[in-house]
Amino acid sequence: QVQLVESGGGLVQAGGSLRLSCAASRSIFNIPVMGWYRQAPGKQRESVAVITSRGSTNYADSVKGRFTISRDNAKNTVYLQMNSLKPEDTAVYYCNAVLFPTNYWGQGTQVTVSS
Repeated sequence: QVQLVESGGGLVQAGGSLRLSCAASRSIFNIPVMGWYRQAPGKQRESVAVITSRGSTNYADSVKGRFTISRDNAKNTVYLQMNSLKPEDTAVYYCNAVLFPTNYWGQGTQVTVSS
């Protein structure tokens, strides 16, 4: 099992930056996949970025070149650096950890981008 706690959300103007953090309750060294998802009002939850235990990353097309996911195994934390934010990035952002066969989720952090 693992508990995930997100932080770093807030209100930012378009073009601005935020860094989200996801602190895990245990070592993330051998967690195969961790990632960030988001859900906007009236929309389904979607994948934003994922990172494997080996450091391989994958991004949604809508955030490529603007967002960067990283993990610090020593701090048991995964980050999402978000630059050049757009109003359409407004959503609740959730941290996810895959420990087969279970998906673990944090409580979410709100990101609001004003135009």
